[in-house]
Amino acid sequence: MFRNLLTRLFNDEPHPQPLASPDAEVAIAALLVRVARSDDHYEQAERRRIDQILARRRGLTLDEAAERRAAAEMIEAEAPDTVRFTRSIKDRIALEDRLDVIASMWETAYADTTRVSDEETMIRLVAGLLGVPDRDSALVRQKVLQDLGISEG
Repeated sequence: MFRNLLTRLFNDEPHPQPLASPDAEVAIAALLVRVARSDDHYEQAERRRIDQILARRRGLTLDEAAERRAAAEMIEAEAPDTVRFTRSIKDRIALEDRLDVIASMWETAYADTTRVSDEETMIRLVAGLLGVPDRDSALVRQKVLQDLGISEG
């Protein structure tokens, strides 16, 4: 089902078409995987959190979400550099969905309740590439930390 997603993402059309909902979710999930892998410690807590996020975003069961995450892991491993990958996604997802994507990335980064600078740096990079201002990303981050009960300290 998602086999040709990379081809659709990087087909170099002058006016890229929005991705169909399942493809968009796998592409977004691949960004979440990239964030989780950015510190070279892709843990079970992060996988579970990605599954929960995917289930919540689209009303999937946890098993369906795990299948999407597994597809996303393969996509992420094959995707080009983060800049090109993120720009391709930006061109194909709605602006109003981008803040939720940023929130999902922060939530993934803090799945193990540990602040890791590699993950935070990756999210800041991706937020900028998605066209989300630093201030908005910081506000989303604060809300996620509050919702997760993690202190800024």
